[in-house]
Amino acid sequence: MTVPRSQLVDVNVTRYYHCISRCVRRAHLCGDGFEHRRQWIEDRLEMLAGCFAVSVCGFAVMDNHLHVLLRLDVEDASSWSAEKILRRWSVAYPPKTPIGKKIKITQAWLDEHVKDEKRIELLRGRLVCLGWFMKALKEPLARMANKEDDCKGTFWESRYKSIAILDDEALLTTCAYIDLNPVAAGIAATPETSRHTSIRRRVRHVKAQGKLSVLKAAEAGSVPGSRAAGNVEEKLWLCPLEDRRRQGSSREGMLEGFSLGSYLVLVDYTSRLRRQGKARVSRKLASILDRLGSNSDTWSQRIDRLFAKPRLFGSYFCTDRSRLQELARKRGVHHLDNLASSPG
Repeated sequence: MTVPRSQLVDVNVTRYYHCISRCVRRAHLCGDGFEHRRQWIEDRLEMLAGCFAVSVCGFAVMDNHLHVLLRLDVEDASSWSAEKILRRWSVAYPPKTPIGKKIKITQAWLDEHVKDEKRIELLRGRLVCLGWFMKALKEPLARMANKEDDCKGTFWESRYKSIAILDDEALLTTCAYIDLNPVAAGIAATPETSRHTSIRRRVRHVKAQGKLSVLKAAEAGSVPGSRAAGNVEEKLWLCPLEDRRRQGSSREGMLEGFSLGSYLVLVDYTSRLRRQGKARVSRKLASILDRLGSNSDTWSQRIDRLFAKPRLFGSYFCTDRSRLQELARKRGVHHLDNLASSPG
């Protein structure tokens, strides 16, 4: 049974949501000669990440569907001034006159509209809303595609799927699952060559700084890897993988003490599982999984379960049964539909 989005999205439960949106009829509306539309989506994601109080933590644009991992940053939105709210909203939704002509954003225009406190608070709420982010992402792209095809009609399926991510291991598993979609589909040989994915953007960003070598420090362990990488993702539009605020970073990352280098080691191992059916468990990988409270067998089983499904069924993803049971009790239900039950 379809669950209302208002019951699925609750920042008091989790700020992280894995959203999946498919093209109508599963048609390859971003493939078969229309691969450039994937870049449209990637560019739109980058633009919206600079407007909304929503961090893009991962993405993969496929031929007929889109994966995006988002974090709702409510505290950021609450700290924005009225003028900042207007400026950000105007980038995502440029104001227009009744006849459709774009309005130039001037200081006088801003000074006039900041007086509408009710409107400002409405926009503040929208800028941290999962539904409004997905709407702002999908609608303009559908119009662009229909204009290119000289047609009318629906481009995306009407309802996107959102999965609440409830713990750190589920968060990391979701990141790897999203980044490895092209590898699993056989359209990319390795994760770092998977076009229109977050992992490729992360690697290219580090490479542009001439710092690829620092990621190799992950082989020496998590602490040396974290120290060597430093704030290498500080200026990337994607949410940094490692949360380094205790080391002086101005940005909130996803996982404290888990460097980008460690993540690349884990994803490389997982990609070999997908391509070869087996992979060597190195000492460095065993250390990473141990810190997650997992092991190679559990990790492999969980990844296999995700990729074995033609569609992901479930509104929650949690690797800790007690956490899920606690949430079910608070919701007053017998159980919650977990995306992939823990094999352990």
